[in-house]
Amino acid sequence: MNLKKLNISPKQTLQNAGWDWMLGENTLPYITDEMIIISEKEAENYFEAVNQLYEMYIEAAQYVVENELFAEIGIPENLIKLVKYSWENDNHWHLYGRFDLSGGLDGKPIKLIEFNADTATCIPETAVAQWASLKANGLDESSQFNTLYEALVEQLKEVKRQNPVLSPTLLISTMEGFPEDDTNMQVLGEAALEAGFEVAFEHIENVEFSPVEGIFKQSEEDGRFTRYDFWFKLVPWEYIGWDEPALAEILTKLIYDKKVIILNPAYTLLFQSKGILKVLWQLFPNHPLLLATDNKPLVHKTCVQKVLFGREGANVKILSEAGNTIEAKEGEYFEQASIYQEFTEFVSDNAGNFYQAGVFFAGEACALGFRKGGKIIDNTAQFCGHIVE
Repeated sequence: MNLKKLNISPKQTLQNAGWDWMLGENTLPYITDEMIIISEKEAENYFEAVNQLYEMYIEAAQYVVENELFAEIGIPENLIKLVKYSWENDNHWHLYGRFDLSGGLDGKPIKLIEFNADTATCIPETAVAQWASLKANGLDESSQFNTLYEALVEQLKEVKRQNPVLSPTLLISTMEGFPEDDTNMQVLGEAALEAGFEVAFEHIENVEFSPVEGIFKQSEEDGRFTRYDFWFKLVPWEYIGWDEPALAEILTKLIYDKKVIILNPAYTLLFQSKGILKVLWQLFPNHPLLLATDNKPLVHKTCVQKVLFGREGANVKILSEAGNTIEAKEGEYFEQASIYQEFTEFVSDNAGNFYQAGVFFAGEACALGFRKGGKIIDNTAQFCGHIVE
């Protein structure tokens, strides 16, 4: 693989563009000072692969719904009703997600690792920072597979069109104490403003939920409550189902009563669960974009053990053909059920670093970025941008 060294930080460019708010300590330090050089054909291959994968995910999700396989892929029982309802009603719009892939460079085939469909991050570094890096270094800023911000604007406009009876008021929520999540949501908020929404932010711990009236934010200045008809939560649906059953019940009632639209919708749990990787392999056996996956270790194959709703590489193990652990990452999800996916090695550089491609989907495939780390990509990985040459 080929890397291009960057000599100038994008910091000044981001400030000049009015994005200085995203220059926090959790964003720029982990963005590499190199970019991966890819060809136009490689960019096209990522684009086509992700569009095809999304269609396959839709078929797999429909199969899960029709055959009532919710327990098999780990959907919390108290969210099944809402998953079905949002799946069957077109006004519940999947805003965006990010496919994690191996291959795509140096002639290596693209393979699906998983789909972060519910609460995907890496938005600011993908949409803004890697573009700013090109501009700062005098490179052609259009030489990138990167229309994420524009795609988010169009998706949010479509959400409005699908729900004309609701007022375009959007409350965006994260969990308190995760500043990198706040930065991700600031980009989403900018896109929502451009799409014509009135936008506010509030940590979920401070949001007021009324099963009769809707979702509210209280003003710190005068104590008044403002209701919002749209709510984006960078909080995983499974957390709500498992840890906040009362909230799950309220949200189900509000959605059934058409008082609110929640983004991303509950049916994205079908995509988010790694259990669907087994369903995909059953429906599309030996598909060139897929890796063999089962709910038990694969016979005579090195495989990766993953829990159904793990994040950032936590509780991932690489197992040898004999079932011995080659490499593992600890985590808090050890009590969950697992799937076993055929092992594929990520593209690597001469220094032994591995690179996982992340392709965002927002209506269609729209942006590429890479995460640089070890054989298991975890929360210590760096972000590496790209340039098309």
